[in-house]
Amino acid sequence: MHVMPSRIEDYAMIGDCETAALVGKDGSIDWLCWPRFDSGACFAALLGTPEHGRWQLAPASAPAKVTRRYREDTLILETEFENEQGSVTIVDFMPLREKHSHLVRLVRGKSGRVAMRMELILRFDYGELVPWVSRLDGGVLRAVAGPNMAILRTTVPLRGEDLKTVSEFTVGEGETVPFVLSYAASHLKVPAATDPEKALEQTDAFWKKWTGRCLYKGPYAEAVKRSLITLKGLTYWPTGGIAAAPTTSLPEKVGGTRNWDYRFCWLRDATLTLQTLTRSGYFDEASKWRDWLVRAVAGSPDLVQIMYGLAGERHLKEWELDGLPGYEGSKPVRIGNAAAKQLQLDIYGEITGVLHHARKRKISGDDPDMTLEWALLEHLEKIWRQPDAGMWEVRGAPQQFTFSKMMVWVAFDSAIKSCEQFGLKGPLDRWRAVRQEVHEDVCRNGFCSDLGSFVQSYGSKNLDASLLMIPRVGFLPASDPRVKGTIEAVERGLLREGFVQRYHTRKTEDGLPHGEGVFLACSFWLADAYVLVGRRSDAQRLFEKLLGLRNDLGLLSEEYDPDDKRLVGNFPQAFSHLALVNTAFALGPHP
Repeated sequence: MHVMPSRIEDYAMIGDCETAALVGKDGSIDWLCWPRFDSGACFAALLGTPEHGRWQLAPASAPAKVTRRYREDTLILETEFENEQGSVTIVDFMPLREKHSHLVRLVRGKSGRVAMRMELILRFDYGELVPWVSRLDGGVLRAVAGPNMAILRTTVPLRGEDLKTVSEFTVGEGETVPFVLSYAASHLKVPAATDPEKALEQTDAFWKKWTGRCLYKGPYAEAVKRSLITLKGLTYWPTGGIAAAPTTSLPEKVGGTRNWDYRFCWLRDATLTLQTLTRSGYFDEASKWRDWLVRAVAGSPDLVQIMYGLAGERHLKEWELDGLPGYEGSKPVRIGNAAAKQLQLDIYGEITGVLHHARKRKISGDDPDMTLEWALLEHLEKIWRQPDAGMWEVRGAPQQFTFSKMMVWVAFDSAIKSCEQFGLKGPLDRWRAVRQEVHEDVCRNGFCSDLGSFVQSYGSKNLDASLLMIPRVGFLPASDPRVKGTIEAVERGLLREGFVQRYHTRKTEDGLPHGEGVFLACSFWLADAYVLVGRRSDAQRLFEKLLGLRNDLGLLSEEYDPDDKRLVGNFPQAFSHLALVNTAFALGPHP
């Protein structure tokens, strides 16, 4: 009955702003994280086999036609199956969480009478724990494993079969069969039943009201709205943290080892996130993101990390799940992320950049003065000359990465501008002197005259797509010939079928086997650079080519493999969707 979707683009995401699930085009839910993005997964079939967890709901005989869509301006998925018996639509969504999380699946008969089959293979802790299942009054099933409890409610008969729950039923035109899977801690009472139709109505209203706040009115409204809805779905609403992706270990190269856990919050995304949210009209979300960042980095400046958990957790120890074969054999499957302990100098520029942008947009918070910046910049003055791991988190030897030093400049520049524009106090003469020293250091050591371009690290001739952001962060104006030279060098050396690689993995000692796809955010950055240097038609062509890489639902992963013509990397990826929205605004018109 079940054939695993072979491509990442075959999936959709649904969520309740606390949890998330990936729904396959074949009616399977192969990845479900409960109770949080970064906790043990309830289902893990995406990284293993169906026996590691899966919820399949589809016609008993193979459908002749499958179509799907999100309801307009919502995160509600509708998948229509059609075969010789008739057609059905499965509506998948997660109501906005109150006390508990619920995953609702409604099977609606559209025509004829269609035989259906449901198989629930419920597993916890990434497929390792098989729960104890018991039947309660009214045919309700309860599954318990350690601290976890899941409850399944439906109107059709259920039976046990080979450590899975099965149901076979038919649905006719105009009929609806509901399934509601709920989660709670196992020591609590069984969650009360939820009315699936009422929940659908409320969920639909919530998303449409939220999307209605979007300020973007340009020609790419559909793509922008879908990206913003995806970003909202990746937001952990209790804290304001935004997960980079809901998944772990989806490979950057199928069959390779560049497989990372992305269910955390990266500071490298911080400024772009705040700018995107405020430009789009989502000031509440921007304020919560800003406050999340201030809480997360609070403490001794020498202990600031590049990423944190959704609530600001610092201990993200990396380990491997040997029992899972990985997505299409891509191993290892990693939980946690050791890069959290790396030194990455660029994050200091992100932090002060967020605080300065928040002041410009009049987003207040718990720490409106310069106390945090003072502490961070005092520490940065002492360490900025050190080599680091860079924004791409290389696992080889630390280097003098040019972009890292450039963001050191941004850190001091943002703090200086906050003082100058908002009357705040700081040691301006000292900060200006350091800013100037860093600028001269980057221009002297990070620019290669032979290439006519800034390079990845001091003294090298390797290119790096992060340097496309030179004019955007204000390090040099777009009119500077070194900016033009860097763009042209990227075009010569990092393009693959018109899309941008982060850097050459074959040429750079990053401590990992070579091989990955083109990085989608970097490709959007090239479009942004085109706009800034006056190449608007090139920017528009590239942007529309990038839009063509989205799956049928408008979702993007981290990377794209031009050879296999498929999305790769964790999915859906916040960084890619942030970059999409930013480029749409850059192309205008916008408020």
